[in-house]
Amino acid sequence: MRTYKFILSGGGTGGHIYPAIAIANELKSRFPESEILFVGAQDKMEMQKVPQAGYPIKGLWIAGLQRRLTFDNALFPVKLLSSLLKSRQIIKQFKPDVVIGTGGFASGPLLQMANSAGIPTVIQEQNSYPGITNKLLSKKANAICVAYEKLERFFPKEKIVLTGNPVRQDLIAIDGKRAEGLAHFNLDPNKKTILILGGSLGARRINQLIEKELEFFALQKVQLLWQCGKLYFEEYQKYNSDNVQVMAFVERMDLVYAAADIVISRAGASSVSELCIVGKPVIFIPSPNVAEDHQTKNAQSVADKNGAILIRESELDTAFESTFSDLIANESKQNELSRNIKNLALPNATKAIVEEILKLIK
Repeated sequence: MRTYKFILSGGGTGGHIYPAIAIANELKSRFPESEILFVGAQDKMEMQKVPQAGYPIKGLWIAGLQRRLTFDNALFPVKLLSSLLKSRQIIKQFKPDVVIGTGGFASGPLLQMANSAGIPTVIQEQNSYPGITNKLLSKKANAICVAYEKLERFFPKEKIVLTGNPVRQDLIAIDGKRAEGLAHFNLDPNKKTILILGGSLGARRINQLIEKELEFFALQKVQLLWQCGKLYFEEYQKYNSDNVQVMAFVERMDLVYAAADIVISRAGASSVSELCIVGKPVIFIPSPNVAEDHQTKNAQSVADKNGAILIRESELDTAFESTFSDLIANESKQNELSRNIKNLALPNATKAIVEEILKLIK
């Protein structure tokens, strides 16, 4: 069996790192003898997460531009040149068959140098509204794997393949795990369970909302699984009670999704893809503080197909209670949202992306 060499680059956030690791795992399962190298930004979370997943990683001295005038912005041209030179050196030494970028600061210089060296490149774009790096890289990429329709506005149409975003395989079969999930979290099976997700670090505005609405939730006779994020756990753990479980993070996402009746969540690309597969009624509260406001666009693309409810942060004080009350009291609306969001799921995304990668080396 021929052995292949792959470089993957993606980082800065879990939304870029975990898809890259999922792709690497699929490549490794198909080609156990293959060599896989990651390239990331040297001071970002990928430098810990990738080795934990069992892969080597090299770091580039790169960071994104800030929205305000800073010393780091003044250093950006120097960092970019340094990263381009190091990327060229890595590619020359490793000699990859294909280079795959899943977004993040480091993928820009790496894919740019791979394109210059004539090495096939694949972009995996998670969001419904691409960032500037992937828009620039798309001109020379061989394939662009996307999770949303209508991205011809940003990418060359002939290169786009609708694959979906890689998600954890244990989420694909949660239907039979509800009893296990209720037991694992010691939940009352006679009460509706509301799952609140703010991402691994947490979402300040969502946490503030939940804190403010605790009495309202008590009147609704629901129980909360509140993932507040590790940055906020000390502040909010005081609200732990019989009906409220405050968690910094969730180890068993399959069981927490299985136990949930309604999910309140941010709208990062990975979260949206997971929630489509899980198929529970969702209220999206997208972060307005991300590049190109892509979380709002991700959530809007699902809400437009009646697959979720979208509430903007600016509307929370006026719209949240009435929206939630209407949903919790309306079983048919919950079922409708579940059906519609599940119709948007692309559960075989990782395999489909790897098929596109293999087309370039066969």
